[in-house]
Amino acid sequence: MPKKFITKSYRQTQKLGESLAKEILEIPAQKHAVVLALSGNLGGGKTTFLQGFAKGLGVKDKVLSPTFVIMKRFKVPSSTFQSFYHFDCYRFKKAEDILELNFKEIISNPKNIVAIEWPERIKKVLPKNTVWIKFTCPESRRRVDKTKREINFKI
Repeated sequence: MPKKFITKSYRQTQKLGESLAKEILEIPAQKHAVVLALSGNLGGGKTTFLQGFAKGLGVKDKVLSPTFVIMKRFKVPSSTFQSFYHFDCYRFKKAEDILELNFKEIISNPKNIVAIEWPERIKKVLPKNTVWIKFTCPESRRRVDKTKREINFKI
């Protein structure tokens, strides 16, 4: 999968997430969970991407940002993976706060896929094999384009 993408609509951003999910479903079992760290500003496209990602996993539930509940778990109808966890660390003050949510156990389970919004806040507790995905809204003629996104993968 290439490392840099430009999407020009929320639907293209969702489709990119859906494509990544389908690729992940094809990988053989690992020793630990697949962990995705999604960074970018508010409104950068992280949740939109994860809506498509969840669809690609076969999740039927509606995916919204878990800012106020911090974590949501979804069942994955797959033979390799069982759960998709969506964390939003925006309100965390320190990295250790996430450990109270059984985070170490969740990321240790190879049947889990974990997506984290605002991962910078918990960077020191993330595994080394975390896939980093950065979302930026390119500026065009002195204003931010409301639909265009640059999405960079660091694998």
